[in-house]
Amino acid sequence: MSGERFETLAVHGGEPRPAPGGSVVHPIHQGTVYEAGPGGDAPYSRLGTNPTQRHLHRRLAALEDAEDALATASGMAAISIALHSVLGAGDHLIAAGSFYGGTLRFLTDHAERLGWTFDLVDPADTDAWRKARRPETKAFLTETITNPLVQVGDLAGAARFAREHDIASIIDNTLATPVVFRPHSVGFDLVCHSATKALNGHSDLAAGVVTGSRERIARVAAVMGAYGCALDPHAAYLLSRGLKTLALRVRQQHANAMAVARFLHGHTRVAEVRYPGLTAHPDHERAAALFDGFGSVLAFRPAGGAAAADALVASLRLPYAASSLGGVESLVTRVAGREAAGLPADLIRFSAGIEAPEDLVADFARALGD
Repeated sequence: MSGERFETLAVHGGEPRPAPGGSVVHPIHQGTVYEAGPGGDAPYSRLGTNPTQRHLHRRLAALEDAEDALATASGMAAISIALHSVLGAGDHLIAAGSFYGGTLRFLTDHAERLGWTFDLVDPADTDAWRKARRPETKAFLTETITNPLVQVGDLAGAARFAREHDIASIIDNTLATPVVFRPHSVGFDLVCHSATKALNGHSDLAAGVVTGSRERIARVAAVMGAYGCALDPHAAYLLSRGLKTLALRVRQQHANAMAVARFLHGHTRVAEVRYPGLTAHPDHERAAALFDGFGSVLAFRPAGGAAAADALVASLRLPYAASSLGGVESLVTRVAGREAAGLPADLIRFSAGIEAPEDLVADFARALGD
C-alpha cells in the first residue's frame, strides 16, 4: 500500500492524474458498446470492463491493498461468485462464523445442488477447523466481524490455516470495512464486501466487491461474466463517489456505536451487549490487536425477552427499523426466526449512522424508560 493515510487514500487511491478531460471527478461512461482496439478487444459492461467499471475496480483494489478488484451487482453476487471460482462438484467448504442470513441461505439452499458440501464451525476454534478439514476441502470462508452475533474470530490464524493446507481463504469484510481492517495484510486470498452497506454508505444502491491477486480475480471475473452480475456503470460511478467519504463516515459511525454500546452495557433493562469495543466482549483483545476501530454494528438483548425487544424497537425515534447497515442513518432491526442457528429470539442489531452520539444515546435512554 502507498504511504498515505487511509483518509487520503479514500479520496485519491486509484484515481488517474489527470482524469479524462481534466475533470476532478471521473466521468460516467454509460455506453455498453465500444470499438475494438488494435488487439481486437473492446470494453464490455457485462464483463466489467467498461471504463467507469475499470476505474472503480482500481479504486477498490487501492482501498483493500490488493492487486485487482471487481464490482458486482450485490454483496451476495460477490460472495457466490468468489465461492464458484474456487469450488467445483465434489469439493468441501469450511465456513467459520454465525454468518449473514443471505450467505447461510445460499449455502443451505444451493450447495448440495452444486455438488458442494460444507461444515459450519466456530470462527475462533482452530481445533474445529482441523476436525472439519477433509482431503476434498478447497476453501475456508469467514467474516471479519460476524453478522449478527458480532464475533471476531482468529483471522490471522484462519488465513494461516488455509495457506498451510493449500485451501483458498475468503473473508467477508463488510462489517469492518477497509477503514478498520484489510484482510489481505494477514494473508486472505479473496476479500468480499456488500458495498450496498458502508462502502457506498447512502442506502441508494446495491453492489458487491471482490478483491485479490490478479490471478484469482481473473478466475472470479470469468464466473462473473458467465452469470452476468457485473455492477452497471452508473451504480459504479455512485459507489466510487461514496468511497470518497468512507473514512469520515466510518470513524463517526464507530464513535456512535461505542457511545451506544457503553450506555447499554450495564443498563438495568439490558441483558447483554455484544460489541468488540467493550472490554467485556470475549473477543475484545483480539479485535484491539488487529483492528483500527471496532465497527459500526452492535447487537444486544433487552431484559424481558422478545416482547421487550419488539417494544424497544417500536419506541426508538431516530434509528429506522430496517434490516440493512452501514448507512449514514442509524438502523435497528430484530434478528428473529433463526433460533436454530444459535441466535437468541430477543436479539436486536443496531447499525450506527453519523448522527450526534448524544442524540442517539438520549433516544435509547427514552425508549428504555429512563
